[in-house]
Amino acid sequence: MKKHFLVGIAVAAVVAMGAMPEAVAGNKATGAEIARGRYLVTIGGCNDCHTPGYPEQGGAVPESQWLTGVAVGYQGPWGTTYPANLRLVTSRLTEAQWVEHARKERLPPMPWFNLRAMTDADLKAMYAFIRSLGAPGKASPAYVAPGGKVDTPYFVFVPQVDQQHAAAR
Repeated sequence: MKKHFLVGIAVAAVVAMGAMPEAVAGNKATGAEIARGRYLVTIGGCNDCHTPGYPEQGGAVPESQWLTGVAVGYQGPWGTTYPANLRLVTSRLTEAQWVEHARKERLPPMPWFNLRAMTDADLKAMYAFIRSLGAPGKASPAYVAPGGKVDTPYFVFVPQVDQQHAAAR
């Protein structure tokens, strides 16, 4: 009887901790680390590309929708890239793998060089925050090589010259 009681308490504790953001991030993250990650994601502009509707709504998107990826691509000489669902990315990586992943060179317009300049502590805080957001959701569309068929909306990310105004100069 006593053994069943203790097992019940242990199960209840695990279930209760599962509802806490700290537990989602590997049971190591503190509230302060998650708050720091939220701050870095916000000032780093991660939501601008990785959260649907964020720039169009002036940032007024519920946090429950943050960093789920966007099905609008960025097309240029490199092909067409899509902002990844960072919840899904981090759900498949350990904290150490995330730090390594975040510092890898990426295709435009991802400012990978900014992540490369961050400290390990900054990247770990971002990981903790992203993992605290909840269910990963579905993947963003896959990369399309130059000249490939793109079935989604996309921005053309190539400088343009207005010939009429250029000729008038």
